Amino acid sequence: MNTENKGLRSGGQLLVDALRVNGVDRAFCVPGESYLDVLDALHDAKDDIELVVCRQEGGAAYMAEAYGKLTGKPGICFVTRGPGATNASVGVHTAFQDSTPMILFIGQVARDQIEREAFQEIDYRRMFGQMAKWVVQIDDAARIPELVSQAFHRAINGRPGPVVVALPEDMLTDRCAAVDAGPAKLIEPAAPAESLQQLQALLQAAQKPLVVIGGGGWNTQAVADVRRFIETQNLPVAASFRCQDLFDNTLPNYAGDLGLAAGPELVDSVKNADLLLVIGARLGEMSTGGYALVDIPVPKQKLVHVYPGIEELGRVYQPTLGINAGIRTVTAQLAALPSVKPQAFSAWVERINAGYRANFECPRSPGQVQMSEVIAWLNENLPDDSILACGAGNYTGWVHRGYQHRTFRTLLGPTNGSMGYGVPAAVAAKLTAPQRTVVAFAGDGCFMMNGQELATAAHYDARVIVIVINNGMYGTIRMHQERHYPGRVSGTELHNPDFAALARAYGMHGETVAATEQFVTAFERCQASGKPALIEVQIDPEALTPRMTLSQIREKALASR
Repeated sequence: MNTENKGLRSGGQLLVDALRVNGVDRAFCVPGESYLDVLDALHDAKDDIELVVCRQEGGAAYMAEAYGKLTGKPGICFVTRGPGATNASVGVHTAFQDSTPMILFIGQVARDQIEREAFQEIDYRRMFGQMAKWVVQIDDAARIPELVSQAFHRAINGRPGPVVVALPEDMLTDRCAAVDAGPAKLIEPAAPAESLQQLQALLQAAQKPLVVIGGGGWNTQAVADVRRFIETQNLPVAASFRCQDLFDNTLPNYAGDLGLAAGPELVDSVKNADLLLVIGARLGEMSTGGYALVDIPVPKQKLVHVYPGIEELGRVYQPTLGINAGIRTVTAQLAALPSVKPQAFSAWVERINAGYRANFECPRSPGQVQMSEVIAWLNENLPDDSILACGAGNYTGWVHRGYQHRTFRTLLGPTNGSMGYGVPAAVAAKLTAPQRTVVAFAGDGCFMMNGQELATAAHYDARVIVIVINNGMYGTIRMHQERHYPGRVSGTELHNPDFAALARAYGMHGETVAATEQFVTAFERCQASGKPALIEVQIDPEALTPRMTLSQIREKALASR
């Protein structure tokens, strides 16, 4: 035994011990030679930390982001330097715009090779500068406990988000004596008493208030508290883009989601509201209709903006009242407020909710498959705690328009509109909550961007059900193409494999649906298969959106010329 090393730990061991201290139970990775010492330390920690090996770093980063979104704990991802880090950057961007806690660890070139353009060398401080909350390179193994603790604190506090940590490979093999830090703690500011009093006065003066909820930092109790506040004050509440699972969509106060599927009544309500109370949402491009629904910089509506990150308050919109407060703390404060004048808002609430329910109606689409009917069946038959994951594409219009989220954390969708997210997010969700039904939606273009993570689902027996909606094109781009360059198809056509056969090649259960009436039995066979499963739903290319066909979009564009 080498007595000189007794009591010393390598950088890799210090790092894994720091993960243990912070309660990490799962990490996602694509292995690389630049962090072999971490992989070795994870071997000894396998009873505490499950290492999920993925097939591409983008999929691994998406899985970590989905885990962070689902649990509220930082999703952990390990990738190698250079190409591994660049592949993983899509998950970092998603986590940043979705306000999801996440830590990406990147194996880095040895310290004596820095600034030589060594094999796969990148300066991650410059690469991820505006894409992450913080980027750090740990050059001294003795500082791992300190800097990893800071990474966890930064990921969860204020506006949650991603942190990037670069790990020079020779630093990871250094052995040293270091003292472990304690676990990171959530530190939330509360709303000042005078701000709550001012909010009550604004509610008293309002005739047409509207609440908008969204963003990160929520948990089950915060969702329950905001519901109590909404019902006590009898206010209409809308969800920002892809945050529909923050309020039970079946309740009479629900107004719909301010996203691509926003109904006309909700859009008008935002414009006509005299008070907007925004809790946790940034009021970004998607939730403001391209910044057209709310005037910049001073909204015509009274604006109360409650947000955990001070930098967002007044960034685009100057609020009447800005409140820098943590979501879990401020929702408890709001829930405790006495009612102001709930009876005065009844007609307003009923009108907006009626508009939301009317938005379910869709005309019959061309072709044998009616996606609105497929989603309606899922809405009626899936358990309330089922998790739906989706990426980006026109197919999400049917999902967001027709499915009602009843409980917290039943929607995993990237607010940055990132394609390829649905499959890896669903795999992460099923591994995290194996008792819950998990359904991934993907268009044919969206699926092919990370479809290789079916291999991960099969490897870990993550029994997701993937629904691939195949129309043989990049549908969203084709829609914009027809609007601006009608009839001039360029770069949007796709030639696809047999998706059901591809699933079976991975050892999964595969189904093909070419007519609406085939879907239910296909879905039930997937549920009964005891395997991860995939359904390819073949829809008519004309069925481009829930409300307008491809030809109608083209004809409208031509008529406007």
